[in-house]
Amino acid sequence: MTQQVVFVVAAMVVAILVALVLKSRQGDAPTQAGFEIPIQLDRKDFQNPDAPWLVAVFTSATCHTCEDVATKAQVLSSSEVAVQRIDYTVNPDLHKRYQIDAVPLLVIVDGAGVVHKGFIGPLKAQDLWAGMAECRDPGSTPESCHAH
Repeated sequence: MTQQVVFVVAAMVVAILVALVLKSRQGDAPTQAGFEIPIQLDRKDFQNPDAPWLVAVFTSATCHTCEDVATKAQVLSSSEVAVQRIDYTVNPDLHKRYQIDAVPLLVIVDGAGVVHKGFIGPLKAQDLWAGMAECRDPGSTPESCHAH
């Protein structure tokens, strides 16, 4: 009986050592890079390139959240702000050019093509409007809102 217990304990120790050695040989799981927002756009690639501001909304026909974000962005359309929806099924070349790999992705861009603010994923209307206000008039957003 004692020999059997010693044998079982020895087998368990060997199994644990083998498991530890195998685990140390495996690398950590690869980390996923975060999605990136472009920092510059060529305004000639978009409608109304002479407008002082552009709100570009990158979407996909298979994305349910995209419609909501595009609808909220459309409210910002004015003589000063061009709003354009860029659907992957219609304009895959622009998605590829700007390396858009997550939708919805919305950027607020000045007349020179510099991206001042970007959002990925679902978006509250008030966050979008506050972002647009801050881009057009820096310092206009209360400090308490910068964390949102």
